[in-house]
Amino acid sequence: MTALVTGATGFIGSAVVRALLARGEAVRVLARKDGDRRNLEGLAVDIVEGDLRDAAARARAVAGIKSLYHLAADYRLWVPDPAPMYATNVEAAADLLRRAAEAGAAKLVYTSSVATLGTVEGGIADEATPVSLEEMIGPYKRSKYLAEEAVRALAHEGVPVVIVNPSAPVGPRDVKPTPTGRMIVEAASGQMPAYVDTGLNIVHVDDVAAGHLLAHDKGAVGERYVLGAENLTLAEILARIAAIVGRKAPKIKLPIAAVLPIAYLAEAAARITGREPFVTVDGVKLARKKMFFSSDKARRALGYSPRPADIALRDAIAWFRVTGALTG
Repeated sequence: MTALVTGATGFIGSAVVRALLARGEAVRVLARKDGDRRNLEGLAVDIVEGDLRDAAARARAVAGIKSLYHLAADYRLWVPDPAPMYATNVEAAADLLRRAAEAGAAKLVYTSSVATLGTVEGGIADEATPVSLEEMIGPYKRSKYLAEEAVRALAHEGVPVVIVNPSAPVGPRDVKPTPTGRMIVEAASGQMPAYVDTGLNIVHVDDVAAGHLLAHDKGAVGERYVLGAENLTLAEILARIAAIVGRKAPKIKLPIAAVLPIAYLAEAAARITGREPFVTVDGVKLARKKMFFSSDKARRALGYSPRPADIALRDAIAWFRVTGALTG
């Protein structure tokens, strides 16, 4: 009996694959032919080649599986055309889950994001914090919000799917890297002289992977669970990184209003060059809210127990040093 993992070449996905293999499960992954497979090197997995948006590839991938961990998503804060993002994150995701259930999979785990949740001004949000589609900034957040709605509809139809909402994972194997990983590299290298007043919930990527398995084993169908760890302001994160690497933390705090014009210029240049901008308008707008969340529901219902953020940051920095992304 096989567990299918989509997005297995990615940051969280590869951690889920390792967690499944560690407990003796057979793992199949869906991976693009020309994709970066560094995170799968040396792992005993069955690879089905294909694109998530290819219906034939989805059908091949789900044949004979006992479970599905659907992590694959188009995650970009800037896209010249959002249509492919919606096709991947909403339409293909819903079809894959339906096909997996029809193929006989007993339990499905859909990976969403805390980006789909509401936030609390000056407080901490959770799975029940109200939010609407109109509050979703940018096509990525909107696509994931709509995808969650589709997943919950499938659960009401009898598809045995559980939703998990990871926060900001850090740790080893962040090959791309993620925006949070890029921030860690820049801060640890002394290339971040200033910061904005925002905040994140930092969690070790391996704890997020463990949370996926717990959601599969203990999660209630149709429910969602925040997989996070520690709420920190950006200033606190930068101070902890500075302490780990022996540098001074940045002292200059920039207002969001000062960064927004730079983001507009960066996106204008990106439309000409076709290259992803180094800072995006949606990213700056998202920074206006502190993304602080509680994982108490996952702790109570699943037995989820993440490690402190300092360990996650140390492991990320160590990995970036080993791979040469961070020197000094």
